[in-house]
Amino acid sequence: MPTPFEDLQSRAAARWEELTAGQSAWIRVGGGTSGLAVGADRVFDAFNHAVESSGVNANVSMVGALGLMYMEPQVDVLMPDGTRIYYGNVEPEEAISIVEQHVKNGEPLLDRAFAYSVSDGAASGEKGVGKLPVLESLPMFALQERIATRNFGEIDPHDLLQYVANDGYTALNRALTEMTPEQIVDEIKAAGLRGRGGAAFPAGLKWSFLAPSDAPVKYVLCNAEEGDPGAFNDKGIIESDPHTLVEGLIINGYATRSSHGFIFIRQGHEMSIDAARKAIDQTYEAGLLGKNILGTEFSFEMEVSLTGDSYVAGEETALMEAIEGKRATPRFKPPFPAAEGLWKKPTNINNVKTLAYVPEIVRNGSEWFKGIGTETTSGTAIVCLSGHIKYPGMYEIPMGMTIRDVLEKVGGGVSEGEQIKVLQAGGPLNGLLGEEAFDTIIDFDAMTAAGASIGSGGIIVGNETTNIVDLLRTLIAFNQFESCGKCFPCRLGNTHMLEILDRMCQNKAKSSDLALLQRVGSSMKAGSLCGHGQLGYNPILSAMKYFGDEIKSSLDGELELVGVFGDGTMILPSRTRP
Repeated sequence: MPTPFEDLQSRAAARWEELTAGQSAWIRVGGGTSGLAVGADRVFDAFNHAVESSGVNANVSMVGALGLMYMEPQVDVLMPDGTRIYYGNVEPEEAISIVEQHVKNGEPLLDRAFAYSVSDGAASGEKGVGKLPVLESLPMFALQERIATRNFGEIDPHDLLQYVANDGYTALNRALTEMTPEQIVDEIKAAGLRGRGGAAFPAGLKWSFLAPSDAPVKYVLCNAEEGDPGAFNDKGIIESDPHTLVEGLIINGYATRSSHGFIFIRQGHEMSIDAARKAIDQTYEAGLLGKNILGTEFSFEMEVSLTGDSYVAGEETALMEAIEGKRATPRFKPPFPAAEGLWKKPTNINNVKTLAYVPEIVRNGSEWFKGIGTETTSGTAIVCLSGHIKYPGMYEIPMGMTIRDVLEKVGGGVSEGEQIKVLQAGGPLNGLLGEEAFDTIIDFDAMTAAGASIGSGGIIVGNETTNIVDLLRTLIAFNQFESCGKCFPCRLGNTHMLEILDRMCQNKAKSSDLALLQRVGSSMKAGSLCGHGQLGYNPILSAMKYFGDEIKSSLDGELELVGVFGDGTMILPSRTRP
């Protein structure tokens, strides 16, 4: 007699066969926020209408975003012979010609397509593809290592069976039937998985803090607040493949012997909220959540929790305050969450990306994951490229690739004929990088040494027209607005730094203002409860390292070198000498 999971796999295989085999073409329209922002919903409706009016035999699905956001809206057509053609920047009125010529007559519109691929076992490989490149040969694909994003553009994110048909929940089944909680924690430790929310703390070690507690109620939380400008990979995962996150969080709950899980999403991110809730509902219906999951003794509950528009709510203790219905402000530590967290129960918090890796680590083993990346940072980085870049998008690249390769080979270089001047990497609390740092490899330690951070994965590119002082003012203005106000060094410090930068942008600042910025930043670091205040001076500190001359040119008065602060970057004018 088949097990509950074998029965689920059988139904999933039938669903996948229905979509990919036989005489029906499968038309996939890329969704997600990036696609819908430029009309993917209208394109989807147009293809449904075109299929109906043409009388062709075809399935039409809205799938997740492929990641090539400069090509939105994207459409790909998988024909019964196994050939798959990709179209970019598709307009709704093009649907009828693609359906009539390509799907009905077997003649792809090669002048509108940008790539093709061939399914495994296809009888005819290159029929009608002309000189189109293979998708996997494009630099922005060839250089990727897609783990957390493996299903992007491949499946309907709202269809559990499509996820299961692509090895989904195989890891959960293995964990519950073949492994103990201790073995899973050891596997995550051995994989070298470090937190992808910015702090880079070893995930397995964090889990080991919670696992030994014998409290009857324990919580594991997923932090999907993601308020960093330029970062959209957490939302991208939830929108394009929510079951990857749900599966990872269930495994996290089993490994730490927890009873409840929460996915914490900022209110207003409706696509992410809707996708997560639908995935949870489907998982309950399939017996993958609730009591006695897959016929085992493990029971686990899960729900989505929302907060208002608060950047600080992404800090782990503020997140717990928000879930409890309080104002999202940081707590004093100790006690730490593993001892006393949500509702004073033992708690762990992990980022979306961290949990999205877990199913593949459990399925493929820690040695497989450890073999990707660098010695100190295993796995991949999911980077979001935006700003003055030719190919903006979301790309999953192996740790160890240089920043320059990501910018030039994956992102295609600068978009408007200028040179790349500056990168704002890792969110508004992290640094600005100049051209001399572009050969830095992307891993946690190397990026930190360069004066920035991988952070949440956002990389905003600025060309030679970018004014550094104005960029700093924008970042500090964001930080000042988003301060929760609990700690006065952060609340007042960001305000004072913004006032100074306003004067600098108007060329009204004095040379003594550099020393004042440093003193304010040092006070914020020493006197703030959370990273919002502790790291608030980082953008200015790194900008002084790479763009010191440009910053000093905005000052009224000459600087005299009389001393250097411990960070090695600050020059003091003589009249401010202590």
